[in-house]
Amino acid sequence: MSPQETLELFRQTGAYLEGHFRLTSGLHSREYLQCALVLQHPQHAEAMGRELAAQLRQLTGRAVDAVVSPAMGGLIIGHETARALGVRHIFTERQDGVMTLRRGFTVKPGEVAVVIEDVITTGGSSLEVVKLLREMGADVAAAGSIIDRSGGAADLGVPRAALATLKVIAYDPAQCPLCGQGVPVVKPGSRPGA
Repeated sequence: MSPQETLELFRQTGAYLEGHFRLTSGLHSREYLQCALVLQHPQHAEAMGRELAAQLRQLTGRAVDAVVSPAMGGLIIGHETARALGVRHIFTERQDGVMTLRRGFTVKPGEVAVVIEDVITTGGSSLEVVKLLREMGADVAAAGSIIDRSGGAADLGVPRAALATLKVIAYDPAQCPLCGQGVPVVKPGSRPGA
């Protein structure tokens, strides 16, 4: 699956949105990629998970024990990537504002993990997961996402893969030209109020 084919799936499913959006990072943008609209189609989720798994195999060159995703956005693509890798999938959640493993999920010291997210802009959520896993003794081999909105600039401290890399302009809310024009901002992501 090429980057162009990935973006075409977003367009076909109405997941490539244009307007004035507040991203999970708090930044504002004219463009938003609503992965849930693509991932609602199991055949697309499966294909993207297979492609991410293939890229991660090539990137790491070693066996992986687990795929770990931040909830909510990384759940479906993380699960599909884990299925393609033949390993288990677990996810993190925020508890009192801190990313944590709940629901009985654990990682053992020395386990090899990859972190999978739907979209990264700053990489903040994925970086929190990498940090948590390392604190638990896991060996974080790589990270991946369907879309990398950072243009490849987000640094998670591990090798990264993405099905499509974009350089989407994101604005600090204080300098957002759309806010200055009075265009209403929409928060379409999974973390209300973020």
